[in-house]
Amino acid sequence: MLTLYYKPTCPYCRRVLATAERLNVAFDLKDVSEDEMLREELIAKGGKKQVPYLIDAERGVSMYESGDIIAHLEQHYGESGSGKYAGLRIHRGDEVCE
Repeated sequence: MLTLYYKPTCPYCRRVLATAERLNVAFDLKDVSEDEMLREELIAKGGKKQVPYLIDAERGVSMYESGDIIAHLEQHYGESGSGKYAGLRIHRGDEVCE
């Protein structure tokens, strides 16, 4: 199961959601924008209040950073596993949604 902690107004979250829609990937979505308990749950699981935050329970993986999440989805849930972002690792530490 894939769980995504997100905020609807976060552009990085929207990038992840657009990729998931294109790949026909379903998430258990957890909107932290108006739910204090979900924000606390996010911090307990990931250590930060940053979104997006993906938990892929099937693969035992959890991660922040939209580029990393997109690459993971492309690699593991894309049609052939060799999509546009397969193997691509993006990290821009100055761009965070909190």
